[in-house]
Formats: sequence, C-alpha cells, structure tokens
Amino acid sequence: MYTVIDIETTGNGYKGQKITEISIFVFDGKKIIDEFTSLVNPEQNIPPFITNLTGITNAMVRYAPKFHEIAKKVEELTRDTIFVAHNVNFDYNIIRDEFKSLGFDFKRKKLCTVRLSRKIIPGLRSYSLGNICIDENIPINGRHRAKGDAEATTELFRRLIERDDNFIINSFLNPRSRQATLPPLLDKKVVDNLPETFGVYYFQNSAKEIIYVGKANNIKQRVISHFYDKKKKEREMCLETAHLSYTETGSELLALLLESSEIKTKFPKFNRSQKNSNAAIGLFSYEDQKGILHLAFNKLKLTPNPIMTFYSISECRAFLESLCSEFELCPKYCHLQTNVKSCFSYHLQNCKGVCNDKEKVIHYNNRVREAIASIGFEAKNMVIKESGRNENEIGFTLILDGTYRGYGYIDKAQAEQLQQPEDYQFFLQPKRDNRDVQRILTAYLKKNSKEKQEENGEISI
Repeated sequence: MYTVIDIETTGNGYKGQKITEISIFVFDGKKIIDEFTSLVNPEQNIPPFITNLTGITNAMVRYAPKFHEIAKKVEELTRDTIFVAHNVNFDYNIIRDEFKSLGFDFKRKKLCTVRLSRKIIPGLRSYSLGNICIDENIPINGRHRAKGDAEATTELFRRLIERDDNFIINSFLNPRSRQATLPPLLDKKVVDNLPETFGVYYFQNSAKEIIYVGKANNIKQRVISHFYDKKKKEREMCLETAHLSYTETGSELLALLLESSEIKTKFPKFNRSQKNSNAAIGLFSYEDQKGILHLAFNKLKLTPNPIMTFYSISECRAFLESLCSEFELCPKYCHLQTNVKSCFSYHLQNCKGVCNDKEKVIHYNNRVREAIASIGFEAKNMVIKESGRNENEIGFTLILDGTYRGYGYIDKAQAEQLQQPEDYQFFLQPKRDNRDVQRILTAYLKKNSKEKQEENGEISI
C-alpha cells in the first residue's frame, strides 16, 4: 500500500519552513482507496511570493487546524504504507520534522517519482512535475496546490508501476540501494563515475551555479556521505543539487588549498567557513628600546610583513592569548594588557616577570622567537612537494619570503632540473595568501616536519 503525498509550505527554508496545506492519497497501485486534504495553520506568516505561487493566503489558514490537530490522521493514513512524493525527501523531511516537534518519531519507507521517472522514462527534457505531466498528458487540477499535485503524482506513479518491467521500484525500496538516497535531481551515472582520489568537488544547482565546494581524500566516498547526512543544511543542499563536478589534486594538502581558494572566489551558499576574503588585522613583531621583542597587531594595511592575518581583532586577541599561555609570554608585551607596569599574569605566576625585571630579556625573547616559529614560515623560501595527479608528475606548494605564492604541477623529469625554490614560479598557479592558507600550511608543516622537511628548510619533499 502507498500513500502519495504533497505539501505546500511557507517556503522559509528548513530553519523555519512550515506546512500550509497537505494532501494524502492512499493508493493500492491501481486505484485510490482514500484521500485526505487540509489547509494547515503554519503559525507563522506566509511570504507574498509564496501566496503568489500557491494562492494560499494568511487569511485562508488563520482558522485552519494546526499540524498537531491533524497529526493523528496523518500518522494513521500513512502507517504501514510506502511514502511516495515527487522529490520525496522534501515532503518527507518536513513532515518528519513536524512530528519530531511533537515528540513523535515518524519513519516510513519512501519512493521518489522524480528518480523513478528518470529510470523508467529516460530522456525527458525535464523531470519537474509540471513538465512530466505535459509530456504524459496528465491533467493537474490546481498546480502548486497540495491536492492537485498529489492527484497528478498518483496518476504518474500508476503509470510508472505499469511500465516497470525490470523491478526498478523494488530495487529503490532496498534500504541499501544508493538510488534511495541520491538527490532527486542528480543522475546516478554522475555519482557512479566519480573518482576515488584526492580532490575538490562542486555541488551545482539546476542552473549550474556552484552551491557547495568540498575537499576529499576520496571524492566519490565523500560525495556519497553527504546524501546520508541527516542535518538540515545537508538535506536542503542535496535537494538543490542537480550537477556534480570535480578537480583531482593528487594530494590532501593541495585539495585543502584549492578548496579554500574556491570558497573565497565563488562564495557558495552552503559553505559557512572561509568565505571572508578580507583579512583585516595583521600580527607583527618589533623590538623596543630595551631590546624586548613585542608581538602586536594593527590594521593589515599598516602592518609590514605580517606574521599572520586575521578577520577580526577578537580573533587575533584570542590567538595571542593562546600563544601567551603556551609559551609563557607576557600579555603586556603582546599588547593584551595596556597601561600597566607589570602584567596581571605575573601575579598569577603565568608570566616569568620580564615586565617586572624578574626575567632576563634574552630568555624571554627566545620564547617569543619560538612562538613566532610555531605559527609562521620565518621568511623562508620553501617548496612543499606532494604526489601529482598521475605517476609522472609532482604537485607542489611554493612559499617565498615566508609568503604563500600558490601551487602547481610539474613533470618529475623537469623537477629534477630545478635547483632553487624560485625556479618553481614558472610552473605556478598563483594564489593569494591569507589566514586560512597559513593555518593549513602551518598544520601541515607541524605534522610533517620530521619526515618531509630538509634541514636547511628550503625544500620540503
């Protein structure tokens, strides 16, 4: 037994999306045996663009039942049935969330008529409900209203059952089947053809706009993991995903660097971190008249040769506080405490007393230099060599004068002829230095310093 379902919503995204209308057709595979349709009071405003699309107004739902008042009816009708919808994850997840807010765990097997149509009726120009119904001559009595769409979906599903000569529907119901978890707009062949290598992958919507960029050690495995993720952001992203593309990088480090660069230039809507490309604060050091090394910060444009860059003063201060704690530095000389003769940390025995003439300057400065070495590249020229995209090339990252310059690829035979880091500039894809790149490279160098850095610090292999 099946229940073919369609809902209309307030359209405010998963964070606040609520049902405004629901229609359920109980279907035995050949005929409709029961039907339930109701407006629903969403307990929030319906935006004008949704009213223009559906015709459902705030006045229409003002005295309609709230979801908790019809929840028992919905649960009873769908119990022991297979939940069917066009783009099923959308309807199913919203209904499940409504039940979850009531403390009820709503679970049903489900089928998507978008994915079934792609398999059973291949080659259509579009698999939206409206376009499929035009191609199949299925009337829709009320487009973008729950009953009209649910009734049309039921008829479409009936025809799919009739044409299913290869038991495709049964394979979709297998819980281990990838078909059941793929985004409805995405062709399974695209996922099947993904490589299992290091790289960066791109989720795109139906207009081929990039909506998410990710890094992977195994592109295929990582992409599929998104489809099983139940977080609201992942669900919304997968519903929009219609295309996939990727770039192989040959190594995890180059994948991390490319991902960071792509997020900052393409600004995908579902990437939360690394979007801010305007590093505003620079961390630098200087020596005062007493010979004491200071760590200080200022606006980036006023900071010559910054050790590290940050997006905000609070982020910079938090980082300095962690350095003070790790290397027992003086907050006064890290400009975290001002207008004080001796820092408060000295009284707590967290500072060794350089601010109170209790510690020799040379000993304090040595720890400052250790702190700087832990976060920067100490103005080194450095090539970090990595695996290439095939066995005949290497990938590399270039740092000149302590600044990240980008990455590139070169044939192994050519690489043997290069003597100095500067020589790699001719094979470089130039990229901008920023705080996220510094974080990535610093973590890499710390992790691999023993195995991969040569003693002179010039070339890392």
